Amino acid sequence: MKTKCFLGICLVLAAITTAGCGKKSDSPPAESVVQIKDSQQPESKQAAPDRSAQPTMESASVKTRAEKNQPDETDYFAVFIEGKKAGHARQDRVVSDGKVTSSEEVSLTISRAGVSLTATMSVKTVETTDGKPLSFESIQDLGMMKMEISGTVQPDGKLALVNRSAGSEQKSVVDWPSGALMAEGLRLLLEAKGLQEGTEYSCRIFEPTMVGGLDAKTTVGSKEQVDLLGRVVTLTEAKTVLSMPGTGELTSTSYYDDDFNLQKSITPTMGMAMEMVACPKEFALGENDVVELVDKMFIDSPVPLDNLDSAESVTYHLDPIAGAKLIIPPNDNQQVQKSSDGAVIMTVRPLAAPLGVTFPYEGDEKEALEHLEPTQFVQSDHKKIVELARRAVGRTKDAGEAVERIEAFVAAYVEDKNLSVGYASAVEVALSKQGDCTEHAVLAAALCRAVGIPAQVVTGLGYVGEWRGVASGFGGHAWTQAYVGGKWIGLDAAFRGAGRGGYDAGHIALATGKGDPGDFFSLVTTMGQFKIGKAIIKRK
Repeated sequence: MKTKCFLGICLVLAAITTAGCGKKSDSPPAESVVQIKDSQQPESKQAAPDRSAQPTMESASVKTRAEKNQPDETDYFAVFIEGKKAGHARQDRVVSDGKVTSSEEVSLTISRAGVSLTATMSVKTVETTDGKPLSFESIQDLGMMKMEISGTVQPDGKLALVNRSAGSEQKSVVDWPSGALMAEGLRLLLEAKGLQEGTEYSCRIFEPTMVGGLDAKTTVGSKEQVDLLGRVVTLTEAKTVLSMPGTGELTSTSYYDDDFNLQKSITPTMGMAMEMVACPKEFALGENDVVELVDKMFIDSPVPLDNLDSAESVTYHLDPIAGAKLIIPPNDNQQVQKSSDGAVIMTVRPLAAPLGVTFPYEGDEKEALEHLEPTQFVQSDHKKIVELARRAVGRTKDAGEAVERIEAFVAAYVEDKNLSVGYASAVEVALSKQGDCTEHAVLAAALCRAVGIPAQVVTGLGYVGEWRGVASGFGGHAWTQAYVGGKWIGLDAAFRGAGRGGYDAGHIALATGKGDPGDFFSLVTTMGQFKIGKAIIKRK
């Protein structure tokens, strides 16, 4: 198969590894790893041996065009994180009735603080034989319930979308990202440009998880001797840089055979090495290793940050690793400036919600209005969410008081604070009353929107005095921002539920969005790219 699904893998990984770094889970770790429900999975488990001892891929690694002389194609890949097998990918291509249907399925199994969970995602795109986009369907299962989004390109060029989750359905029409290509279009572009060393070309890639386009620049390199799980073959290297304005860059190195078949991809993600390697079906669907990721998301603090509730602000010096270009987003609570050596100096100064501001919001600020709308993961129009929102705010009409009540309500409402949920939607959390920081964040955002207060989901780092035996550091975290009186006010229901007091200066925001996994692109490109050199506290 010629397309790559690494971006989807990276976004899923970011979503499920942003673990709550507050109170430890009281729930026991899962006793066994949940495997993907695949009717083609072999009944007997196949152990995943050490990389050095893995079998050669003589039978299924590199296929010639003669061997693939049928319109239906299926390829399997093993997915590795930091050298350990963490899952698999399956890619299919079917040509029928003048249309090309490309399907990609990815399954990842990781461990978060000893709790194993499996996340799956699948994407199906339909195009004409010359690569014109017609429709797509994306299904994500990140822990509790499946999320489905489908889209059809209309004659006027608009994209008609349908989101389904938790028994509800949302329909909308958006602009198709100009010039964006799907799987078949990318395959045809690759073959048209060729694999001659030095070839460069740019395009836009449609990303179903984000329902948008990413800019991509590909540079073809030289032929290299590449290890395919013990079998060394000659392949052509091609580097692709994916980018979105203001969110950083993600570089993937891919290796193709002479028939343009993808054999291996390597993508540094959040400071970790991720690989996808072509292999036989039996190995791809075989047993995975235990890949513990929460500890890898932990960044040491240069000094203990005690009594953050008495801190007016904290100034952090973020030092890039290996010349990384850091893009840290500023917001109303976080001032950011770059130094001449590439380091980032940022000051986190939490704002208090002003009193006397009423809700619902009736302004015309574009960003605020966008974050009033229900989304696939923040279903603020669902009857259960509306019911909880009314209970949370009570009779108050003051927006500042309402968001504080919502923070406290969510902190108490999520009773089972554990890491067994990958990334649940607000409705799923409302029904289950369980989850970690991401579940607290999406539920708080949904309740705010349900009463007419714009709200965002923020991902980044949160300071903890101790986590799994490690003292004074920052772990992957998520929280909420609510728009009150023209300012975005930080809310942290997870920390409040852990007895910490809520949002404070121990938060470093790396990405902000509507709460969908696609919003994690900034996190993917920034996490693992810096160390915290200094942390200076200013007391009140």
